[in-house]
Amino acid sequence: MDKLLTLLNREVANFGVLYTKLHNFHWFVKGTQFYTLHELYEKLYDEVTEHFDAVAERMLMLGGKPAATLKEFLELATVKEAKGTESSAEMITETLHDFELIVKELDEVLEIGDEVTKDLAIGIQASFQKHIWMLKTYLS
Repeated sequence: MDKLLTLLNREVANFGVLYTKLHNFHWFVKGTQFYTLHELYEKLYDEVTEHFDAVAERMLMLGGKPAATLKEFLELATVKEAKGTESSAEMITETLHDFELIVKELDEVLEIGDEVTKDLAIGIQASFQKHIWMLKTYLS
């Protein structure tokens, strides 16, 4: 159970960092695709908020204590903060990378998780895999 809680906490931290990163991209995107990307990032950070809460609450149900401070998020997360200097193309590429990273990391949860936790992880993976496909198509 400890290993599962550690893996889930990493994803709580990732969602905390990703939430802020997607806001950064939402606020600072520029260029001819501004309107499209501005709306996309709002949709994505809203979705990430749901995953963030769901994983943290699952941890609480399992007797864990999810990370809940910015310091903890930055210490535990594998998702990196926005630099604040990304171009629109770099924003898309970083978002794509972050989603791919989280999908891969959730595979570890699937290996050891209980059925309810696996279901949660699969739902997040399914959503992120669709976003990955769309972001790759956007970049091609």
